[in-house]
Amino acid sequence: MDQLQIRGGRALTGEVPISGAKNAALPELCAALLTAEPVTLLNVPRLQDVATMLQLIRNMGVSAEHSQGGDRADSGTVRIDAGALSTPEAPYELVKTMRASVLALGPLLARFGEATVSLPGGCAIGSRPVDQHIKGLTAMGAEILVEHGYMIARLPAGRSRLRGARITTDMVTVTGTENLLMAATLAEGETVLENAAQEPEVVDLAEMLIAMGARIEGHGTSRIRVQGVERLGGCTHRVVADRIEAGTFLCAVAATGGEALLRHARADHLDAVIEKLREAGASLEAVEGPAGGIRVRSPGAGRLRAQSFRTTEYPGFPTDMQAQFMALNAVAQGASRVTETIFENRFMHVDELLRLGARIQADGKVAVIEGLGDTGTLLSGATVRATDLRASASLVIAGLVATGQTTVDRIYHLDRGYDCMEGKLRALGADIERVKA
Repeated sequence: MDQLQIRGGRALTGEVPISGAKNAALPELCAALLTAEPVTLLNVPRLQDVATMLQLIRNMGVSAEHSQGGDRADSGTVRIDAGALSTPEAPYELVKTMRASVLALGPLLARFGEATVSLPGGCAIGSRPVDQHIKGLTAMGAEILVEHGYMIARLPAGRSRLRGARITTDMVTVTGTENLLMAATLAEGETVLENAAQEPEVVDLAEMLIAMGARIEGHGTSRIRVQGVERLGGCTHRVVADRIEAGTFLCAVAATGGEALLRHARADHLDAVIEKLREAGASLEAVEGPAGGIRVRSPGAGRLRAQSFRTTEYPGFPTDMQAQFMALNAVAQGASRVTETIFENRFMHVDELLRLGARIQADGKVAVIEGLGDTGTLLSGATVRATDLRASASLVIAGLVATGQTTVDRIYHLDRGYDCMEGKLRALGADIERVKA
């Protein structure tokens, strides 16, 4: 099992490319199942979750190859041909490792009229039920049975396509919106998704589907309209830059101090995070041009001001940035209050930050952080254990600031969502290496 060893205390300076978004690439890999024609995805990140999704669709008889990009700015190209798809089933052995596997359900059902998909797994950060997926597909005419850990979906006898419907989900759900959006593209008539997720990854998926011939309006708002078509074709689509990777690196540079350009990062996708970083005392600006992105400058730990925030759906402060910003607050001046409203178990990184010397009290959905910036002391290196994907990133940020050596165990969580994080940090001057435990 790999570990990261970090010797903190260095400012981060230079530039790094931001990879394609994992949370856009995964549904877009599933969207390729909607057509028998070849699909090419550009800028696909090299991540464990992507590898798992590729293996999942290959097991169905799909041809899928991930070639390396010629430059770190382009993670790679995936070419998919689902023309010979033979088994519309996603088995437990693969689905259990990654919740996004549920995104195969809508495309398979829409194209083949049947699908068998295991109930999903993924990070242990709380309940993320699939009942909204089932509710929406049932409204579109599917018959879905949940038994023996599987969702078994099929169309009623005599029907060859799903039918359009007006669907209002009980909560804002990103994967639910994506699953229903993909299914609706091949349904008969109009589908209206109310209370739809507005995340940039949903918008990027919709743009890919439109390039395949889908008729979609309203993506990026809470109401999406889809006019179903009989078939979709192939396309070439570039995966949008990963806003959570960009936000993580913004927090890392802010905490350590220094100046960096995050190439290809989209400032317009990070308004809530950028606002908090500016209020903390960092300087951020969007850089235009083909090699543009976000430039960040920061005085570093001890000179930033702690910021309170509350996680919420996009365009609010993202839950996927909560842990990273908490690590920044831990070394800033003043007290802050963090309220997590999306997942109930997303403070598991708190105990590990305490091992590094952070002063945090968590109670239910609220954590109160007393920043070390007022004390004149810093975090001190220790061995810590990653508990989920974004918790891993928060521990890396803390280790970059801490004195001495920090060892982060169980970084397989990190590899699910960050494309060679240690390599990019080294390019900015960090003293970090991957070692075998």
